[in-house]
Order: sequence, then structure tokens, then C-alpha cells
Amino acid sequence: MLAGLQPANDPNLLVGFDTSDDAAVYRIAPETAVISTVDYITPPVDDPYWFGLIAAANSLSDIYAMGGRPLTALNLVMFPAKKLDMDVLREILRGGNDKVREADACMSGGHSVDDNEPKYGLAVTGIVHPDQILTNGGSQVGDVLVLTKPLGTGVLFNANRSKKLPYRELESILPQVAALNRAAIEVALKFDVHACTDITGFGILGHSLEIARSSKVQIDLQYNKVPLYPNALDMYRKGETTGSNEANKKLANGFWETATKLSAVEKELLFDPQTSGGLLLAVSEIQADDLLAALKSAGVESAGVVGQVVDAGRPFLRVI
Repeated sequence: MLAGLQPANDPNLLVGFDTSDDAAVYRIAPETAVISTVDYITPPVDDPYWFGLIAAANSLSDIYAMGGRPLTALNLVMFPAKKLDMDVLREILRGGNDKVREADACMSGGHSVDDNEPKYGLAVTGIVHPDQILTNGGSQVGDVLVLTKPLGTGVLFNANRSKKLPYRELESILPQVAALNRAAIEVALKFDVHACTDITGFGILGHSLEIARSSKVQIDLQYNKVPLYPNALDMYRKGETTGSNEANKKLANGFWETATKLSAVEKELLFDPQTSGGLLLAVSEIQADDLLAALKSAGVESAGVVGQVVDAGRPFLRVI
């Protein structure tokens, strides 16, 4: 869709849309660059307050993925005002505002339109030093990949909607889903992180492949080390899926292979689209243990090494 658009040639645009990165970065002074991002989602759960919390955390995540800190946020609201009580919207906005305040950023306004179904998210502006920007293109041979949150939100949210998963089972993971990636990036920036992205709609395989392509390396993803939310694999076994799995497979087609025996159900989790997923950090192997210890001390309990960067002559992803 973007192939016909001429990219900007402004030298101060440090990160644009041509690298499939998480946000745009524009230098405004020798030591200051502005990060701009926008994201919104449909309701992952029926509870409007949790919807607001999760959507805001999801939007803020792209600022953290670039190594920055958020400054301001604008609400993006699509809401069926003639169908739903306005108290529902108030709770969505309350959740979003609470999460923005938790990030020490400023909710500054927004825009709303009438729509057939509710959608909510944020346009976020952040800041970063131009020499400290993290992108998905800096991973180096010998790095390991550290993931900071489990996978499985896509199938779990769908399973709850289709009544395969009781809400009480889903409710237990919502605090982790809605958790900011702030603590993870603040710890990570104390180490030599070479690349970073967050795991969202393209799933673990798609976003890992983005790092491989941008960095021109091969990534070996260690399937058995990837953390999963409870019930995620079981929901795929019960026939649940998402509307994005097949599209995510097509995007990765020809650029990945399995070098270990995986069932069709197990493979589905590689393409499961995440909402407010964790960060995927490329760091030198010699620093990995110290980074993991620091992450866990900061409360990022699920963090673990899930892969490594190897030199194979072409951008590729291998599941081992």
C-alpha cells in the first residue's frame, strides 16, 4: 500500500515508514528528537475500563520500543453514540487517562467520530536523544533476543468472545496485558541493546522477521523458550483462531522454516496477533544474564531469551 508513496528526503527525519519500524522519529535539535506514533484497537474485552487501559498501553508501547519516553497523548475515539450509553465511553476514557498518567505523560485532548462499533487508542508524542534511538535494524550476529511478555492474547480474546474461555480465566492475565513496557525499556537502556520492537499484530514470527530483514541477518527462534499465557495453546487445540493468523502467514511466506517438529496447532501461536505485547530486545549474549536479572528485579517476571541472531547470508527466520 505504501509502495507508490514517495518517502520524505528531509535529513532530520531519522526514522520514517520505509523501515517498518514502530514509530517515526524527527530530529528537532542536536540532542533532541521527537517520536510520533498512533494506534487504536477494537475492544479486546467487554469491560470498558480495561479496554481503555489496554488500548492506551498498546499505543504507548511504540514510544518505548524506540527507546524513548512519552510526553503527550491524544485520544482517538470511534463510538456508536446512538447504540451505547455514554457512560461506557467515559469508562474507556478513564482507563486511557489512568494509563497515560501512569506513564507520566499528559493527556492533551483528542478527536472522536460516530462509528458502528467502538474503537479506541492514542496518538502519542515522545522524545529521545538522536544517538539513542532503538530501531528494528540494528541487531548483530551473536546477539540473543529477549522477550518481555508472554504470547497468546489474540486467541484468548477471541476465545472469550466465542464463549470457549470464561472471563474469569481471561481476567487473571489482564494486568500483565495492560502493563506498560516502561519498566522493561528503562532497564534495557542500561545495557547495549542493538535492536528493539514490540510484539503486536504480526505476531512473534512476523515481528522477529522484521528485525531479520532490517538487520540483514537470520534469527533462530527457540520455540520451547517462548513464554505463553495460560490457555493459549489449549484454545487453538479447541479450534479457536484469529482473523489475522492467515494474513500473518502470507506475510512471512518464503522467509521462514521450522527445524524442529511442531504440530499445526503449535505453529499457530507463532502468528497469534498480540495486543499490548512485550518488547523484543536484541542484546549481546554476554550481557543477557545481567539484563534478565535486572528485568526480573524490576518486576518483568516473564522476560527470557527466546532466540539468537546468526549469519546465514540472507534475512531469514528459523524456528528451532
